[in-house]
Amino acid sequence: MSSSLRVLGIDPGLTRCGVGVVDVDGSRRGTLVHVSVIRSSPDAEIGDRLAIVAAGIRAVIAEHRPDAVAVERVFAQQNTHTVMGTAQASGVALLIAAESGLPAATHTPSEVKAAVTGYGSADKRQVQAMIARILRLDAPPQPADAADALAIALCHAWRRGGAVATKGALTPAQRAWADAERVARTYLRATP
Repeated sequence: MSSSLRVLGIDPGLTRCGVGVVDVDGSRRGTLVHVSVIRSSPDAEIGDRLAIVAAGIRAVIAEHRPDAVAVERVFAQQNTHTVMGTAQASGVALLIAAESGLPAATHTPSEVKAAVTGYGSADKRQVQAMIARILRLDAPPQPADAADALAIALCHAWRRGGAVATKGALTPAQRAWADAERVARTYLRATP
């Protein structure tokens, strides 16, 4: 097995779909491989917009050959139009991962924020700043969709990356998150 894990993180969206690829080594150090935003016009037909997102994701997979794909899980919002577009882009990303033979997972926004900042309600600026720090970048990735894609990739590598993410190598924030998940599971089992 390789000593590093390459993860493609996807922040799904129709107008802006963030894609970021990171390598995470056995000591949990992340290295930026690629980051970009796939854009489509809000005036285009939905099928055309999804085709643009699909082509962009396929190109990143072909060029960077990730070991896994992580997609931000769609969450309920007041704006059903935005949720539908995000869900459709998410479905395209998961389909392409499956067609490419890559394992794929989804992570909630709060799970991603907690993994990279230690705080599940961190704002976009905090996530961008931490991504710049973790990946040793000169400036935070812009726009926020790009930083979010990298955060999703790091979250996946750290939390689900198999040999790369060993229990003893968890950051304090990740240990706190894992402990909270354990308590929640215990509570749910105990609740009739």
